[in-house]
Amino acid sequence: MKSYLGIDLGSTTSKAVLLDENEQVIGRGITNTRANYDVAVEVARREALADALLSRVLGPLGERGAEAARAFRFEGDLHRLRQLRQTCRSVASAIPGDGARLVPEMDTLMARVVDVADELFGGGARDRGAFFRDLVGARFYSALDEACARGQLDFDRLSGIYDRAILQVENQLDEVPFIDALEAALRRTPSIDAAEREATLRTGIDAVRHPPEIAAMVGTGYGRARLPFARECIRSEILCHGMGAHAMFPATRTVLDIGGQDTKAIQVDGAGLVTGFQMNDRCAAGCGRYLGYIADELNLALQELGPLALTADKPCRITSTCTVFAGIELRDLLAVGEKRENVLAGLHRAIVTRAMSLLARSGGVNDQLTFTGGVAKNPACTGALTELVSRHYGPRTINISADSIYTGALGGALFARRDLRVPDVTEPTKECATCID
Repeated sequence: MKSYLGIDLGSTTSKAVLLDENEQVIGRGITNTRANYDVAVEVARREALADALLSRVLGPLGERGAEAARAFRFEGDLHRLRQLRQTCRSVASAIPGDGARLVPEMDTLMARVVDVADELFGGGARDRGAFFRDLVGARFYSALDEACARGQLDFDRLSGIYDRAILQVENQLDEVPFIDALEAALRRTPSIDAAEREATLRTGIDAVRHPPEIAAMVGTGYGRARLPFARECIRSEILCHGMGAHAMFPATRTVLDIGGQDTKAIQVDGAGLVTGFQMNDRCAAGCGRYLGYIADELNLALQELGPLALTADKPCRITSTCTVFAGIELRDLLAVGEKRENVLAGLHRAIVTRAMSLLARSGGVNDQLTFTGGVAKNPACTGALTELVSRHYGPRTINISADSIYTGALGGALFARRDLRVPDVTEPTKECATCID
């Protein structure tokens, strides 16, 4: 089966989408963008291929197949957790003089993470947008804080060991072979009996022998210059988000994308082609990185910010547009007694207000508006956007897909399918064929 790959290498997350010849999504992959862009691209691509294989093998089983797919991903998380624990030991043991003391201390902390692996990764606990690093790191630092509060451990030394270890693990491409993970996942799914497990495993073996053939690909995103693709296999973020948003919601005429590093306001026609745009790319203010900075300042997980902001009773007015100055203003407001949720509500409103300025300069908000990017999952931002659009432009349909973070990668895959500027899109150029391998 021929397939078409889109890769969106963002500053905070890297996404991959696989389409079939009918432009239907058959696989998605996502990972946090590491210091090593090349690894992030490969992880996202492998996840998309594994997702396509899982859909083919487990899809016919319905909800039981979905349960097995979650168990499959759980196996991958357990494998990385074991790698991390062993790497922590290795890093600690290499410290001159203190290794013998630090290894058991580190192992005790990691044991507390392993003990709650089911809670972190099992069943439906893990959203696909919640990354291994964030989940494990939150638990590790919670255990470390508790131990340090009792005066037992050296926070700086042990946190440094953990940071070095997680970086090493994230930049490895070692993973559980597909069939091994599938076999373990089927055993973890009691609703699938022995005979069905055996038949499903045979189907999996056949799927691995005949994986989707990537006939063409297109890359985009903040880091697209780092993609190992030929020049003709690269498209701008503007084009890909416009095309992807139109594919998700065909009546789309305006697209707002708030990514990790920039914000884009895009106007598209009835075919999803861009007719105008404005982009803020001078700094990360008003973007995902801005929210990440605020989350760090408040010692909160990124996904906690939006729900907490929705509990505000009197949102603060935030005047700073710079990420660093906004952090200073945040601390000042908290110091004079402002509620954390009121400050957060003000910060979210400031983000959307900046986006509204870009929308106005790009040509306004034409029905329908599609909100894309990781920030589209933040309920405080979506609420503020709905309110401000209605106030300034009147009633408008605002589309937000559960898969909004994949919009750019979807647009890339669609360009790969439709227009690679080669005689036959199913026969990529030599350069594109090389980058597939």
